[in-house]
Amino acid sequence: MKKRLFAALLAGAVAVSLMACGGSSSSASSAPAEGGEGGGEGSYKIDVICKTLSSEYWTYIKAGAEAYSKDHPEVTVEVKGPPSETSYDEQMNMIQTDIGSGAYDGYIIAPLQADTVKTLIADTDKPVMALDSAIPSDKVISFIGTGNEEAAKAGAAAAVEAAKAAGWTDIKCIEIAGVQGDGTNTARMNGYIAGIEENGGDFLENEVQYADAVADKATTCMEGIMSSHPEGIAIICANNDDMALAAANAAAKAGLESYKNTIFLGFDGQIPAAQAILEGKMSMSTAQNPYNMAYLAVETMVKHLNGETVEPVVDSGYTIITKDNAQEHIDTLKGYSQN
Repeated sequence: MKKRLFAALLAGAVAVSLMACGGSSSSASSAPAEGGEGGGEGSYKIDVICKTLSSEYWTYIKAGAEAYSKDHPEVTVEVKGPPSETSYDEQMNMIQTDIGSGAYDGYIIAPLQADTVKTLIADTDKPVMALDSAIPSDKVISFIGTGNEEAAKAGAAAAVEAAKAAGWTDIKCIEIAGVQGDGTNTARMNGYIAGIEENGGDFLENEVQYADAVADKATTCMEGIMSSHPEGIAIICANNDDMALAAANAAAKAGLESYKNTIFLGFDGQIPAAQAILEGKMSMSTAQNPYNMAYLAVETMVKHLNGETVEPVVDSGYTIITKDNAQEHIDTLKGYSQN
């Protein structure tokens, strides 16, 4: 119950914040559409197709989606995902099979390849919502997820301040990126660029290293960065925590004095990263709220199915994780698994 209350409070806080700024609410509207019943009384079966279920982040997505069903037994939620975030064909087959089955009232999809998913959903007459990454289709009712560019920008700004505090005066940043062309990767990169350069740093855009979102390739990228920049780099930002931690470990193993005060910035706020931040092995991470993201996604789908008007974007928020709040963050994440 504590976690569902947190999800509700988060949604309300985001809505109030955006209305105070003169923008639209990022939570689903409570006003039903004409002819809609509202109240969440419908009995529905909802399909949630993730990018994978093989990483910590996506297990929180699964827990959040299933938590909504536990709170609302009239709503059945099925959560599935391919073996990895590069299992494009497997996810495509899942989407094709589930849409073709006619067994679901609505689909919540986290696309690995947004343009491919756009084609796959083109002929369905059931509502579709995008989770975590947007889908460029007028079939999509709402996008539920982190404002990746805004969150990355905030993380980069915090990293610049941390670099200044660590004694850097020439604040250069190199990104170890994920999968080239992926929409989420691009949004985070744009945020990093803005956050670094608007706060007095220099984002070395022509030196971005693509590591396909995996730690092993990030280690190799970091070794190359150290070879090319023996003088050190103030900030290494990464598209996810696995890559940021791998880069930090590679630097520590190399033992170069010039990298002793480098700021390593990750994204996702997973438990190993938060633990590494507590231990001083990594500097900071921009944490998404995947549990709440998924809970809000199912909630938004149910509202739509009940005839309510929902917002086209539902922002699940973010938190910058540092040593000051890392333990609290770990405790919160561990609580989700006890749901």
